[in-house]
Formats: sequence, structure tokens, C-alpha cells
Amino acid sequence: MTTSVCNGASTAAFPCFASYVRARGPVLLRTARALSANAWDAEDLLQTALTKTYLAWERIEDHNALDGYVRRALVNTRTSQWRKRKVDEFMCEELPEPDPVPVPDPAEQQVLRDAMWRAVLRLPDRQRAMVVLRYYEDLSEAQTAEVLGVSVGTVKSAVSRALGKLREDPALTRAA
Repeated sequence: MTTSVCNGASTAAFPCFASYVRARGPVLLRTARALSANAWDAEDLLQTALTKTYLAWERIEDHNALDGYVRRALVNTRTSQWRKRKVDEFMCEELPEPDPVPVPDPAEQQVLRDAMWRAVLRLPDRQRAMVVLRYYEDLSEAQTAEVLGVSVGTVKSAVSRALGKLREDPALTRAA
């Protein structure tokens, strides 16, 4: 083969393969990175496409269309790699399925919700209001304090006492 890195066979745009790679390499590498999973694969892909281009350098008539030629080589090479990838499959006696997560019984969940709501209704009015605003309405402590016209500290202490009563409620300990 008579192709060399720079042997005098020239065109106006790129006098030789090396000058083409120097001039267009970064642009072509961006294209390769768009086609590959990581930077190392992109560099390997570009190297393979440039090798194919180097081998065909003498046959390429229009050196103004080299980018298209290399891009087509990139895509074809990537497609070939994708088609050739090997997927390992192993036979086994039992499928490696995860154990099913037990789904709670909707009836039991409803019983617990009802017991919780009855326990909330047994709280003193002020504590009940704070628990409802904090946990059912999902307001912050500051928002709850503002709605009720009390300090944030009052909300914190009252909600803490209310949660303590709920934890000790005998109807909830039986339902759980």
C-alpha cells in the first residue's frame, strides 16, 4: 500500500491523513462520545473508525466529505459492536426471584386507621387540633403555631404530649 502518514498525495483541505486527524479529531471524538457509554469506549470507537478511514484513504475521492465518511464508519462500527455483544445466560434449577413482599391486609389497615382516629378524638381539644394540623394537614410547627395563635414551643410540647398519649392508648396497642 502506498498510503503514508503524509506522503505528498494531497488535497487542498487536508494534505494528508495526519493533518486531517489533527484538524478534525476533537470534533469526531465528540461524535464518538455521543455514541458510546464512556470516554474510553469512545476513544476506542474513534480509533477503529480512523483505522478504517486510513486504510481507505487512497480510495476516497472527495476529501471534502471525510467527516461524513468517518461518521458513517463510527456508526457502522458501533452498530457492529452492539450486534456482536454477548449476553451470558446460565441455566439454574430455581429462578433467582426475590421473595414477595407481604402486602398488608386492607381490612386490617382500615381497623388500624379507625382505631387511630378514635384515639385522636379522645385527645384534649387543643392537642387534637395541633396533631390534626401537624400530621393530617402536614403543616410545619411554625405554620401550626400561627394558625392557632400560640408559640412554636407550645406546639412542640403539646404535640409531644399528644403523641405520648397516643403511644400509650390501649386501643392502639391492641390494634397494632
